[in-house]
Amino acid sequence: MSSLISADEISHETEFVWLEDIDQLDYVRQSLDRLPTRKGKPAYHRDGRMVGYAILGPEAKPSRASGTFRRRVFWLLPHDRDSERGGLYAKSAPAEAVDPRTLKPCVKGYTTEHSEGGPPSLAVEELGIQLPL
Repeated sequence: MSSLISADEISHETEFVWLEDIDQLDYVRQSLDRLPTRKGKPAYHRDGRMVGYAILGPEAKPSRASGTFRRRVFWLLPHDRDSERGGLYAKSAPAEAVDPRTLKPCVKGYTTEHSEGGPPSLAVEELGIQLPL
């Protein structure tokens, strides 16, 4: 779950590699995966598809127990909103989902009205902020 990712676990991120145009996505799922390297495209073993991944800087240390690095991977499942507009997540988002526009290296991101599938709030409308659809 996104809320379980702590700032110190992602403090060595230097950049993200996006495999898709995130402007077209309402949300992405994020997880911390144990991977053998600091950079490079990781193997993907979930249903669905990988949307992006984090690159770690040289100061990132591997786990003493496993020799692996914890890196964020961004992904979507076949039943997510981008594939099934009227499906399970038509008006909500999974617990590990965040709006990809709120993500930056070392920042875990957060949900927004857009990622939750709802209309903009009055405050957003009054400020004249246009959320991507």
